[in-house]
Amino acid sequence: MRIRSFIIAYALVLAILLFADRRPASIQQDRYSHVVDLTDGRNATGQDAAAAGSRTRIIAPGALIPGTWAAGQIPPERLVAPLVVMDLNAAIDGSTQMTLDDIAAWELHHGMIPQGAVVAIRRAGPRDHLSTTDLSSNDLSTTPLPIARDAAMFLIEARYTIAFAVETPANLTSDRTLARQLALHGDYVVEGTARLASLPATGSLIIVAPVKNKEPGEAPVRILAMVR
Repeated sequence: MRIRSFIIAYALVLAILLFADRRPASIQQDRYSHVVDLTDGRNATGQDAAAAGSRTRIIAPGALIPGTWAAGQIPPERLVAPLVVMDLNAAIDGSTQMTLDDIAAWELHHGMIPQGAVVAIRRAGPRDHLSTTDLSSNDLSTTPLPIARDAAMFLIEARYTIAFAVETPANLTSDRTLARQLALHGDYVVEGTARLASLPATGSLIIVAPVKNKEPGEAPVRILAMVR
């Protein structure tokens, strides 16, 4: 089932690229130029690089509130979305979390964040590759989600953001109120993403392909970004 999920994701990428190739020349600027694999599979080999050994994992709503969506139950329309990339090193006050002021400054420069997007937050400097092998819903690591609660809630409620992607493991137990709101809104978090530095701030499309299971905790995930 794992390999089938990843094959489906690649088939979807191919279909979208073929569709773009058939669009009229007058709108060729809307075509995607290449695909970036955001999955960090350095702990795995071969076809399993995006599966059990990958550092890249999805924290589904079910990992935060029992009875909400497990990774394999997230509706497909919430797994393909516009991708917005924000730099944490651009934080106005130099904090380790994005703030409302940071979001306002980003939108002033890049325009309003599209509704229904996935927001990726990339850190300044070398990435801190923490192991995610033994994470659980009770201890999701020691690294807080790099966005303040009020900023995250603004994105969820005012911009209808459906997910967050970060480069390190995400400790959602450090703010249980935010974790609860994420789950209640059906939002998920993808941790341990790779190659965010190669992406533009806007214009990309993200495809998230979690392992198809009904386990409530974290699950391996494959992530692809289609870049204009």
